[in-house]
Amino acid sequence: MKAAVRTKYGLPGDLAIKELDIRTPKDDEVLIRVHATTVNRSDCHVLSGQPFFMRFFTGLFKPRASIIGTDFTGEIAATGSAVQSFKVGDKIMGFGGAFSCGSHAQYFLLPELKATKAMVTMPPNLNYEEAAACLEGAVYAAMQVLGSKPQAGQKAMVYGASGAIGSAYVQFFKSYGVSVTAVCRMEQAALMRSLGAEKIIDYTKQDFTKDDERYDMIFDAVGKTSFVKCRKLMKKNGIFGSSSGMINFLWILVTPLFGGKKVVFHFSIRIKEALEFIKNLIEEGKFVPVIDRTYPLEKIAEAYTYVASGQKIGNVIIKMDE
Repeated sequence: MKAAVRTKYGLPGDLAIKELDIRTPKDDEVLIRVHATTVNRSDCHVLSGQPFFMRFFTGLFKPRASIIGTDFTGEIAATGSAVQSFKVGDKIMGFGGAFSCGSHAQYFLLPELKATKAMVTMPPNLNYEEAAACLEGAVYAAMQVLGSKPQAGQKAMVYGASGAIGSAYVQFFKSYGVSVTAVCRMEQAALMRSLGAEKIIDYTKQDFTKDDERYDMIFDAVGKTSFVKCRKLMKKNGIFGSSSGMINFLWILVTPLFGGKKVVFHFSIRIKEALEFIKNLIEEGKFVPVIDRTYPLEKIAEAYTYVASGQKIGNVIIKMDE
């Protein structure tokens, strides 16, 4: 099989496409054949080992895992003798967590216990590439939305609305009947409106913090603003969330103690719950995958460079079958 392999923390150019043996699953493991995956912000952090605190999970001086990859769509290629939850040929989509599961390879192994918590069967109305665009960013957004319990008639602002996380936020809030303001470049306005945004603020031309609306929820999908900057836009009991929990970590601890406006980061929502939520919306026609570019595995370094540039709209897909 082919895989994108690294031996150290570094840059996209440190990745090498190598031929490796396909491993045989242990009794409690499933072998997954990957048809599509993404390159995302989480992958970029894992590749570089930055911010440094991540290395306490991924290896302090040298990465424990040589193959990165957080999400995947594909099929069960083989199962161990004790596996009962899956069978060969099952079409699946999954998210292995922020610190990688090794899906930037044509095949990888997962213990059955983890697989049951990290995978769902693929919706029949999507192909592998489309389904891959419904994972990493959408899972993060789903965790926050589900934990926030939005109600019809509320107002939400999404900062960085055109990325993988942001475009999912817009659609999830819309499914609840929430009025959405999208903060993005004006070039993405048509896309945002097609996904359900009712108001667009072009952050390159106006200061979004001077908006005259007041919001029940504000979510920063790119980790580039803060509770301090946004709190005057929030209603009395409004909530603020960020895709970069560490930036607002102190506020997450402190604001609930005083009531009123608070910062949230919903760790309690499980990956499987988020995946089921996304899958249901896909099947109901209420969630549309947003794909910017598709690369073959051989050009995965180019995909990393593009994602790290901060220019992507929606998701960047790696197609394994080419």
